[in-house]
Amino acid sequence: MFEFDPTRPKWQQIADVVRQRISSGEYPARHLVSEVQLEGEFGVTRTTVRKATAALREEGLIVTTPGMGSFVRDGNEA
Repeated sequence: MFEFDPTRPKWQQIADVVRQRISSGEYPARHLVSEVQLEGEFGVTRTTVRKATAALREEGLIVTTPGMGSFVRDGNEA
């Protein structure tokens, strides 16, 4: 189980982990960033995971398609 730093919001820490996975190539372009999987991996609520994915979306690292999910942004996308 992931050990959270009690001085920072959990959603920020989850976003940091996903950001690192994207930059390392563990999550390549078009990889599905599953909210359900992250929820189970980190033992948090869907709301917490959605805050993390919203932050990553604002940074342009992921794109979300309604009904399909969130995916790592392809570097060729506008």
